[in-house]
Amino acid sequence: MRVVVTDRHAAHAPSGFIARGNRIANPETPERAAILRRAAEAGGHALLEAGEHGLAPVAAIHAADYLDFLQHAWTEWEALPDHGAEMLPNVHPGRNMAIHPTHIVGKAGHYQADTACPIGPGTWAGARASADVAVTAADLVAGDGGPAYALCRPPGHHAYADQAGGFCFLNNSAIAAQRLRDGGAQRVTVLDVDVHHGNGTQGIFYHRADVQTVSIHGDPRAYYPFFTGYADEIGAGPGRGANLNLPLARGTGDAGYLETLETALAAVDAFRPDVLVIALGLDPSEKDPLAFLAVTTDGFRRIGERLGRAPYPTLIVQEGGYISDILGDNLAAVLAGFETGRG
Repeated sequence: MRVVVTDRHAAHAPSGFIARGNRIANPETPERAAILRRAAEAGGHALLEAGEHGLAPVAAIHAADYLDFLQHAWTEWEALPDHGAEMLPNVHPGRNMAIHPTHIVGKAGHYQADTACPIGPGTWAGARASADVAVTAADLVAGDGGPAYALCRPPGHHAYADQAGGFCFLNNSAIAAQRLRDGGAQRVTVLDVDVHHGNGTQGIFYHRADVQTVSIHGDPRAYYPFFTGYADEIGAGPGRGANLNLPLARGTGDAGYLETLETALAAVDAFRPDVLVIALGLDPSEKDPLAFLAVTTDGFRRIGERLGRAPYPTLIVQEGGYISDILGDNLAAVLAGFETGRG
């Protein structure tokens, strides 16, 4: 497996976020990528350095005003006389608020959906580096049809075209899917196997018929992102029928997950994509710090093997999966399983 990496992601190094009213340590740290990189290297996979691709692939997905916000947010925040060490919103526009703000505190609430996407001095550079990893890997797949794994960090699938959220700033899986479309693929599927619903990816492609979005995730009635990820969200307009959500009950383990994966892949087969993008979360793990599901390391191997048997050029993009003593083992299991399945 070709594994695309960069160390430039480490510019984004958040220290905390707010969960259930508590400010706690942020689990989305540079060490995540270091663990995954070591696991890929130990597995004998070929590590390739990401190139720099400029803003064009990012701008093909994200709104210009949002990109301008990300690029200049820290400078504006730092100019406040009493600013915090990280940029976190303390007010969000409610359903009865419609004015587009110009003050940086208002902008934070407008462009940051929650308190799990703090912005620091290196966030823009780190998010751009992560997107470069996705684009580099997408180009490899487009070039020869062989599989590739993009070790993206920070993750991306909670980022909308114009909003950050859930540790995510630029939607790497969506950027990769669009890059593949621009490279000649007529139909692309993004299959999201993170424990959280891929709400940003769904939102970006919800009205499009050329990109199918399928997400297997923890039931949003009791789990982040709460407001999306329900089975009745099927797409709209030209995209009606091209979105599928498969929520799982808390504690679902290997057997239930693999059964649901078969349902997801049947929908993928019906769509007949030219390329498959796997938004890979390792946070369905039974030992993930944000645990909701209970997939074992052997379960990840079986998931990888089943994905490898899918008859499509495949790009794997890293999404969630947080530090535990088996995080690297789980990635190694997915990649090894994929290679076995691909034969």
